[in-house]
Amino acid sequence: MKLSRSVSWFLLAFGIWSWFVWTTFVRNLWKDASGLAFDDAGDPTAYFWVHLLLAVTSLALGTAIGIVGLRGLRALRRGRRNA
Repeated sequence: MKLSRSVSWFLLAFGIWSWFVWTTFVRNLWKDASGLAFDDAGDPTAYFWVHLLLAVTSLALGTAIGIVGLRGLRALRRGRRNA
């Protein structure tokens, strides 16, 4: 299957955006002072673990999608060289 140039760029941009958004979210979650992520004793709450799992899953999917986009761009470049 061949991806178009615009689809490949979109997938790559989505992967990069995912990393930007979710790493920022994890940093903010880690520094949470509102009492949602950590209880009074400083232990992580269920809110923390659920959102950390969400972030890790999103990072993994964003990485996979970005890799697909990067491979699509490389395939287009190779196809142009071989044509």
